[in-house]
Amino acid sequence: MRVLDTAALLHWPVERCRGGIVAFSQQEELLRVDEQRSMLMESASLEWQVPTKNALQKAREFASETGDLPRLSEVDLDVLALAIDQTLPLVTDDYRMKNVARQAGLQVEGVLTKGGKKQWKWILRCIGCRAEEEVPQDAKQSKKDDVQLCDRCGSPMKLKRA
Repeated sequence: MRVLDTAALLHWPVERCRGGIVAFSQQEELLRVDEQRSMLMESASLEWQVPTKNALQKAREFASETGDLPRLSEVDLDVLALAIDQTLPLVTDDYRMKNVARQAGLQVEGVLTKGGKKQWKWILRCIGCRAEEEVPQDAKQSKKDDVQLCDRCGSPMKLKRA
């Protein structure tokens, strides 16, 4: 058994996805990206689950430790939480999800890639005064570049590899 990210649902043959564990929140994402594939996955005998609050908290903690939290979506956190809670391998091509899964001590498999084997740590760096700090657990999740404003000078703080 393994937890499948949406990339596996989109790219793998149905037979390879069979029996995989997926988050209910992935249904909407899959439907938005590829409606036909979404209907096809209904016949894949997937195990649709909702992560527990405790598992989501653990996923957030691990993502905060690596600094990946601001760039993970709620769906990403749901998928990570399922893998962390059940200590199952995670199948994804998302480098940030791989990074968090490795931090949690999980095995990681790629969907179409084999890359991303290094463990990275991210920090926040101010673009104004260059101050650095750890990524807080309550960091704003956003696909945009700015995570928060600097307490010292008020400039945007950006994620940088430590």
